[in-house]
Amino acid sequence: MLSRDHQRALRSTIFRHLDGLVTAPTARALETAGVLTAFLDRGRASLSDLADEFGANDGYLNVALRVLASQGWLDNRVDADDVWYSVTDAGRIAFDRVDLYGDVVDLMQLTGRFHPRRFEVAPFRRMEEVYGAYRDRSGATPSADPAVRAVEEQMLAHVEGALFGPTIVRLGMSGMFHKYFMEASFRPEEFHEDEDSFGRLLAMFAELGWFVERNGTFRFTDEGLFFARRASAYGVTVSYLPTLRSLDELIFGDANCLRVEEGPEQHVDRETNVWGSGGAHAAYFRAIDDIIVDLFDRPIEEQPRGIVDMGCGNGAFLEHVFDVIENRTARGRMLEDHPLFLVGVDFNETALRVTRANLTQADIWAKVIWGDIGRPDRLATDLKGDYGIDLKDLLNVRTFLDHNRPWEPPVEPTPDRVSTSTGAFASLGRRVANADVEDSLREHFERWAPYLERFGLLVIELHTLPPDVAAANVGRTPVTAYDATHGYSDQYIVEIEVFERVAAEAGLLPETAYAGRFPDSELATVTINLLRG
Repeated sequence: MLSRDHQRALRSTIFRHLDGLVTAPTARALETAGVLTAFLDRGRASLSDLADEFGANDGYLNVALRVLASQGWLDNRVDADDVWYSVTDAGRIAFDRVDLYGDVVDLMQLTGRFHPRRFEVAPFRRMEEVYGAYRDRSGATPSADPAVRAVEEQMLAHVEGALFGPTIVRLGMSGMFHKYFMEASFRPEEFHEDEDSFGRLLAMFAELGWFVERNGTFRFTDEGLFFARRASAYGVTVSYLPTLRSLDELIFGDANCLRVEEGPEQHVDRETNVWGSGGAHAAYFRAIDDIIVDLFDRPIEEQPRGIVDMGCGNGAFLEHVFDVIENRTARGRMLEDHPLFLVGVDFNETALRVTRANLTQADIWAKVIWGDIGRPDRLATDLKGDYGIDLKDLLNVRTFLDHNRPWEPPVEPTPDRVSTSTGAFASLGRRVANADVEDSLREHFERWAPYLERFGLLVIELHTLPPDVAAANVGRTPVTAYDATHGYSDQYIVEIEVFERVAAEAGLLPETAYAGRFPDSELATVTINLLRG
């Protein structure tokens, strides 16, 4: 049984691993281009000057530099027209040691040529070699200088995360963390036909403390079980490996290199993303149960006619909500007389097909239709014309979607707006001013406000933290990974205070009884709110 302090330390390891998955390729790309050397030479520089000097796409360069700021290696100051960065003492130590990342970033590139969910010999052999070098470096006598020692330990945790994170996800998606393997000893050949390679892989994890090995059989340790049960925490960040492998080109070359008009997405492994999201979001789904129960326990005339889930993904949220209503509310006992009108909406046709299939299999009646989060007026017209349902009579729900809407410049920017966000935002590689991000979000909410006056918008949203807060809490938050993966893929996560203030500008106010933050501290990166017009 792990103590709370031990669990806290292991959770910190996961956060540092996630930091490493994005920081290693980011720092390597900047070092290769000469940007880090420029900081060592000059100490301070503006984003615009660096972009001009190195021929960089200023939006993605800003994301990259902010990643390093969140690790405590740069200080940053956001002005209306530019962003200034200066190297810290820890940054000088780190920038002299970026070669630590070389092998693991090269491995990241190599694995891109192989199937993301199969165990193949060539990448495994290279992984063994990289692990050997990592093991030798981590086992070396630490520096006597505590500042140097702290940075080297931070960077070695990054290497460990970049080395093992993708494999943890591959194991999780392949069934390795099924209770069959977690509850008893097993032999490598029970899981994989390449007994030799897989046994050696398990031996690496045994050195990390995940397994104990005896006479060719393996058994999870308590530490291993802790990580195995949280494998999905790595999923979303690992799903962006296609983007992280392309940082040299994204930052210093063709910013559109991963964009496709048709066919599968190139910037993200969507199957892995859905798997990781499903595990990571389950806790937030449970957190909104009380809100749903309260709304659908009211007198029937005060209840929504149903629920519309914009960005329904695979339908999991609608399925969860229906189960809660059917089994835990007054409405669930009167569904024959007062049917629940469920609508799944998504921009992606594949998501719509998956949602239809999943809801049908779950025996849940629902309409699944195409829709654009930026066009609530069209959704309202389609619902009224096709089904005789007024969008205003439904409870609107969204999970981690508003930050991922396509970029739309504000039509009527607020004169002299001074943004309070510290975020790094880009569209097609070009930097988007923080004030424009706030105004675009305000206009987005204003388009929705007329439809939210009666029952509101139940929204789960992701947020960023200021880099100085993240840097002061390395190992206590996954925000660096969020900022990198979302920033490089043109998504717009803002601080909680900015999100709530801009929503209020659009006339949408949270019902305090239903508001929640996760974690419930200054490090909150997820909120739940019921916003009403």
